[in-house]
Formats: sequence, structure tokens, C-alpha cells
Amino acid sequence: MTLPQFYVDDLIKRAVSEDINYIDVTTDFLIDENQTTTARFLSKDEGVLAGLEISLRVFTLLDSSVRFTVHKKDGDEVRRGDLIAEIIGPTRALLKGERTALNLVQHMSGIATATRKCVERIEGTKATIADTRKTLPGLRPLQKYAVLCGGGRNHRYNLSDAAMLKDNHIDAYGSLTKAVEALRAKAGHMLKIEVETRSLEELDEALAVGADVIMLDNMDYDTMKEAVRRTNGRALLEASGNVTLENIRQVAECGVDLISLGALTHSVTCFDISMRID
Repeated sequence: MTLPQFYVDDLIKRAVSEDINYIDVTTDFLIDENQTTTARFLSKDEGVLAGLEISLRVFTLLDSSVRFTVHKKDGDEVRRGDLIAEIIGPTRALLKGERTALNLVQHMSGIATATRKCVERIEGTKATIADTRKTLPGLRPLQKYAVLCGGGRNHRYNLSDAAMLKDNHIDAYGSLTKAVEALRAKAGHMLKIEVETRSLEELDEALAVGADVIMLDNMDYDTMKEAVRRTNGRALLEASGNVTLENIRQVAECGVDLISLGALTHSVTCFDISMRID
């Protein structure tokens, strides 16, 4: 997945504008404009790297003369003490961009690391790990890219990608079956329909009306196993709700196709990376 450069640049410019009004009073008053230096990104944690090129772009937007030597790439596993990248350029640019660059690479690497842990935990089952739309405003493409770096898959990117009937949609419309039929009558042939189900009765109804994907919402293990048996490959089954690293293996062993976790993006721990200037 390659993120559009215009999106990345716009996001970085907004982030840097939050940090710098018109000058950096510490750096601009202290450091000579002609001074250059070398800085290093060092890992202080163990996990999966994501967002390195995006974070380094912060420095070249501040000063186009900045140059890099990259020792790791997105998707690589890094250990504590590993040298990730070396940055050479005007000291002012390096100091001004440090916080924004680290915020991006630390957050994205945290997501990639959390995703990889989940992927490894369910290895050997048929299930795959997917994210959700529970992302931070303005950062969704970066967060979903980080999930891919960790070995996960992306759920729909936005509300235009696919029709997903949540419990509130069904309750508001009045009928699961009628809601799916109404969507299918209006939508084009390319649109897939996912239905959230809260019981085996709703599962049977979703299967009868021909839903493409069925979410098993907060179901216990025995109920999920029965849902897999009843479905018998007629639709993709997605397990969601109260899934943790501790119970994800048990969920996967129920036989579901997908396991979605909002925690991958909405409450992930940042990956510790530091920048050290020579």
C-alpha cells in the first residue's frame, strides 16, 4: 500500500503548523542557521516498524537539503538499541521536526506491533486480523497502513466502500431482511453487504437473505462455533466485540474467517523510538 504523497504532505504540514506558529523561539534564537549535524533514530523497544518514510518526510518539508541513510524499513522487526535511520542536515530543521516525526513513527509502529502480536497468536487457524473504522480523525490512512505493516488486513476504509447494517440500522429500519432487500434494490452490483448479528436467529435470517459478510457480535465461543456450522461457507463470518490478545486464539479456533479489533487503532501503545543528535 502506497499512501498518496499529497495526503502525507498535507497531514505533516498541519501537524508542523500546530507546533510552530511562525518561529521556534528556542531553536531559531539558539542555533546558527548554517549549522549542520547528524541525528539518529534509535529503537528503545521491540516490535514492528511502520511509518518511517512518512516521519522522515517531516524533515525534508522543513528543509529540502536534509538527507537520510535508512537501516530499517516498514514491516521490519526491530529490537531495543537498533539503529533505524541516520538524518543529516541543518540542525534547525532536525530540531524543529523531531517531535512531529517521532509522534508519527511511534504511533504507527505501535499499531503495527500490536497487529503482529495478534497475527502471531492466531497462526495456524483460518482467521485473519482486521482493523475497524475506530480510527483517529485525519489519521485513518496512516493507521490502516500500519495495520498492513503488521500483517493484518483492512476492513472498509469509509462508509462508501460497503454497506454494513449495524444493530442501530436494523432497529431503525425495522427488519433485517427488509433492510438488506432495500439496499440490494438500490445499490449497484459491486456493493457488498455485511450484517451485524447478535443471535443465531439473526444469523439464520442474514443467511436466508444472502448477506455477503456476517458479523458475530459479542457471541460466546459455543455460539460462534454453531454459527460457523450453520453457515457452512455460505458467507464470510467476522467475529467482533471484546476480543483481546488473551482470548483471540480461542475466537480464531471457533472457525471464523475474520477477527476485527478496534483496539488496534483507538487505544494502541506508542512504540518507543528516540532521536539522538551527535
